[in-house]
Amino acid sequence: MPQLVGPQYTASESITVSSTAVGLTAATFGTRSHAHITCEDNPVRYWLDGSSPTATVGHRLEVGGVLDLDSTDQLVSVLFIAVGADGVLRASFGEG
Repeated sequence: MPQLVGPQYTASESITVSSTAVGLTAATFGTRSHAHITCEDNPVRYWLDGSSPTATVGHRLEVGGVLDLDSTDQLVSVLFIAVGADGVLRASFGEG
């Protein structure tokens, strides 16, 4: 049976998302091309194309939701904003 190999995660960060759009920290993800992001406590919205989401416009990531990104372009371009109260995201970054 073939062995499945996925990304090797080697960096992480916690991001507080408020009323101003915020992205992932380039100095943290560096040249990595994968991110596994979870929404911890309040919903957020996001766009993958570099556009700024608003509290009412953008893809909605609910508490407990997971967002997997699989290219450096996506890691650079994704922006998040809180729907209401500040949200916390946890992100792990990897290669492979």
